[in-house]
Amino acid sequence: MPVTIKDVAHEAGLSISTVSKAMNGANDVSEETTKRVLELARKLDYHPNVRAQNFARQASHSILFLTELQQGVGFSNPHLFEIIAGVEHFLRRKGYQLMVRGGSPAEACNAVRMAGTQQIVDGVILHASILSPELDQLIAQLSIPHIVIGYPSFPSRFSWIDSDNALAGGMAARHLVESGYRNIAFIGGWEEDKISAHRLDGIQNELKLHGKEIARSLIGSGDSTCDTGYSMTKKMLQGSRKPDAIICANNYIAYGAFQALKDNGIEIPKKVALLTFDDAPFSRILKPQLTSVTIDVYDMGVQAAGHILTMIRKPNLNVQTYSTFPSLIIRESTMR
Repeated sequence: MPVTIKDVAHEAGLSISTVSKAMNGANDVSEETTKRVLELARKLDYHPNVRAQNFARQASHSILFLTELQQGVGFSNPHLFEIIAGVEHFLRRKGYQLMVRGGSPAEACNAVRMAGTQQIVDGVILHASILSPELDQLIAQLSIPHIVIGYPSFPSRFSWIDSDNALAGGMAARHLVESGYRNIAFIGGWEEDKISAHRLDGIQNELKLHGKEIARSLIGSGDSTCDTGYSMTKKMLQGSRKPDAIICANNYIAYGAFQALKDNGIEIPKKVALLTFDDAPFSRILKPQLTSVTIDVYDMGVQAAGHILTMIRKPNLNVQTYSTFPSLIIRESTMR
């Protein structure tokens, strides 16, 4: 005869409702009690009838993750899969399954509309790459629990979490100033690249606190690629005011800058220091290794998953916050 939840409750000396909450990862059950219940359920070989539970609750216990998944995304955006891993790990511990779907902003609208009207999932996690004003309006109309990973690039009603890129920029500038560098340059993306823009804002604000500023000729922008890093660095080295330190908005730009310095016979960091944001994919494999300001994107995924489950329980909750404090990893490329 199959073991029932009543049997587990009897063995645990708890009520059926407490066991049920523990099995479903409710926040009002202590971690110790949850662990004891789960271990006892495994010992008794108890398997809850998930389909029956979902029918009774009108819940799917599934979360949809929407993002762009074009060919090569593992190279162009290596952090994406760390974020997804953090989301999946947290949800799995809470008894939820994660569905990942790629597509354009227009396709994201269709996926959210279907998910909301047919109750396929309990909530959606949206990567900032697929946001649009139309999706913002749709989310508001459907009142579907959601969380955006990344700061929306336009005024919206989205709930979102992001890393504080201005704070990260300030940390980078402070490290270089305190290390004795004076002519600091920045190479980033185009103006619409909000991550790059916020990092530059943080750098400029920190330099002002030290009575310094970045010369206009030492600010470069373009596609966030190796080629941009190479060409912008080469241009700066030919200018009248040459940098003694370069901050790059990402690893690809940093790789290009690294090659330009090497090709021009400029020793890193003796002649020019090099600092980048994020730690993948090149920071630890180049010689000298690159100093970086990085965030724990896996933890960001964990936090996003926690927020979406809270919003499922509290539909009126609005989340707009920064999370996951950036950290400075000092390596050889900024050591005098």
